[in-house]
Amino acid sequence: MVFYRGFFMGKANVNLICDIAELSSLFEKSSSLDDFLQSAVSVVAWHMQAAVCSIYIYDDKERMLTLRATQGLSPSAVGKVQLRLGQGLTGLALKELRAIREGRGGLSPKFQPVPGINEEKYQAFLAVPIRRGLTRVGVLTVQDVQPDYFDEKDEQALKAIAAQLATVIENANLLLTLHRQEEPAKPSGLPAPKMIKGRPASGGVAQGRAAVIISGRGGSFQLPDGISRNLTVQDFDRALQQTEQQLKDLQRRADEELSDVAQLIFSAHLLILADDEFSGEIRRRIEAGTPPAEALVTLVNRYIEIFSASSNLRLQEKVHDLKDLGHRLLENLAGGDRKLGDYSGQIIVADMLLPSDILKLATENAEGFIVQGGVTSHNAIICRSLQKPMVMIDPQQLELLCTTCELLIDGDQGAIYIEPSEEVLKEYAENRRAAAELENAPPVKAETRTADGTRIQLFANINLLSDLKLALSFRTEGVGLYRSEFPFIIRNAFPSEEEQYQVYSRIVETMGGREVTFRTLDIGGDKVLSYQNEAEEANPFLGLRAIRFSLLHKDIFSEQLRAFLRAGSGGNTRIMFPLIASLDEFIEARDVVYDCMKELDARGVPYNRNTRIGIMVELPSAVELIEDLAREVDFMSIGTNDLIQYMLAVDRTNEMVSKLYLSHHPAILRAIERVVSAANSYRKDVSICGDIAMDPKMIPFLLGVGITKLSLSPRRVYEIQRTIEQVSMEKAVYTARRMLTASRISEVEDIIKTHKVVS
Repeated sequence: MVFYRGFFMGKANVNLICDIAELSSLFEKSSSLDDFLQSAVSVVAWHMQAAVCSIYIYDDKERMLTLRATQGLSPSAVGKVQLRLGQGLTGLALKELRAIREGRGGLSPKFQPVPGINEEKYQAFLAVPIRRGLTRVGVLTVQDVQPDYFDEKDEQALKAIAAQLATVIENANLLLTLHRQEEPAKPSGLPAPKMIKGRPASGGVAQGRAAVIISGRGGSFQLPDGISRNLTVQDFDRALQQTEQQLKDLQRRADEELSDVAQLIFSAHLLILADDEFSGEIRRRIEAGTPPAEALVTLVNRYIEIFSASSNLRLQEKVHDLKDLGHRLLENLAGGDRKLGDYSGQIIVADMLLPSDILKLATENAEGFIVQGGVTSHNAIICRSLQKPMVMIDPQQLELLCTTCELLIDGDQGAIYIEPSEEVLKEYAENRRAAAELENAPPVKAETRTADGTRIQLFANINLLSDLKLALSFRTEGVGLYRSEFPFIIRNAFPSEEEQYQVYSRIVETMGGREVTFRTLDIGGDKVLSYQNEAEEANPFLGLRAIRFSLLHKDIFSEQLRAFLRAGSGGNTRIMFPLIASLDEFIEARDVVYDCMKELDARGVPYNRNTRIGIMVELPSAVELIEDLAREVDFMSIGTNDLIQYMLAVDRTNEMVSKLYLSHHPAILRAIERVVSAANSYRKDVSICGDIAMDPKMIPFLLGVGITKLSLSPRRVYEIQRTIEQVSMEKAVYTARRMLTASRISEVEDIIKTHKVVS
């Protein structure tokens, strides 16, 4: 049968649909549903004249799509590639129960490449859901190397085919279920999943064995096999001393590498170890005749029960510390070789992690993190600063990982490979080499200029002191944003003024006269202090956060401001207030700064008397009042992440609405232009930070509306500098004006795609 593409209403397409319907008879000759599906993709690929045809089957219980048959992609991907509902173009087609057709699929923001299945060369993409009414059955996709290969008539044909397949697959599944009931149980023919798609939280790639850590609300400490019952109390004392020394060495190393946030992160381990009710009781049980390992496990479990049952959340959080301490003691008791870097070569798999947990595990050389739940900004930012990849997964996906798994995680794509193949390992090795070359390459010039010579300043966003080295190596012009909340989030109590001063002065000293902008404490939302007993809020993102918290707790606010002012002595420093909603808030906060200056004067303490005071513009109310604010402030920084969230009422961590979180929304573009215009009118410094500053396609717009100062992650400076150096300002201004007159999102997208602004 000859099939002519594009002739949907003709005989060829009718024959195609009938031919697919006849596939139901092939099921009787197939040994499994997978055999039948493979026949189906071969027929569809042939008649659609498509290079690739694939079928994904949906498991409603797991909310997961699995690749079950393909013609054109790597055969080894069958049964291994899994997608969550809504993930990638394929998952989106099923979630929204609609066809998705892309002329160049790889350019879509929803496209998520899967290394190792050889799909990178295919441009055109078409996916239709396989459904029975509103019941999701799977997805049928076709791909081709030629861009814009599929048209509307192909889409109609594929929908008709999918409708036929839905009935066949449903009947086949019923028959297979019946056969399984009649026949003796057999091992499943479907191999265990080899790739899980999660949510990217922190970029990078890591490889290692899974180390599963489940929170203290469940699971006891187990006595491992093979430990001698002939050990003595002297062996226990030796293990005790060895463990104490290991912990002190780890703490010393943490203090050296992460002095701003790692103070006393192993204090709980050491305190428990020194507690006579713990180590003393274990010793007494050994002396009474209980084997050392058994005495240790029994008492650790007793403490786990006590801590888990406590209403004190801080005690509940210490269960992981207890288990880690128990493992360390057991290995030392048995004569193991657990040294510094206990988690070298291991990927942490956990149902939950605190920021302090991440620091401890990173100090012990954990390679990366897989954590159940949504992406929380503080954990993600900490991992990025520590250069540790992190992927977030759903509870049902957590169950697919075991303690013996060899894993490779891709924090950029949110991909987790279980027992990765040589092909996958080879591809990622190449990617890592290329990334290392890019990151190690210095910026082209010490100064950043557009193609026609306009000077642009690139500043660094700093989260931890460890980021300063990168900021210097990439020749940033200063610190555009220091997120001061991290020393607060990770400690067990509010850091004192002196502790804060030590951290802030290190930043000023390291930057050697370059401009440093300190942002005051920005907690609330998903950044909480475990030691601050505030009432639970129904919507914390609209609650007591950022400057609201500081103004309510002026004693804490004043300590931080005095530390900022003192650290700035002899330097070039600025103080910025986050989440300002009114002129009244800014003036109240500024008055607290002035009061702190008077207090330091009275004490005779040196400080930076020329400290400039500004705001982060991230609320719609601030945009509405921007002319009034611009008149009062010394500077402004546009915080686009929250600005987009609050202006569009979109939680970007919510997958149901995350596609509505758009930096190129006309309202966002006009808000940015309005802020820049007001700043220029009053001759006030204005900069931009947030993810938009790291988006190459948005750089021409930002420059075109007058932004000449960007603050971004140091690791992205090289890429953004290269982008800026290709921009023609004349064309950028013209394109920005066109984008500002557009009233529809689609119009803006067309302008971005069709108007080149490089010289």
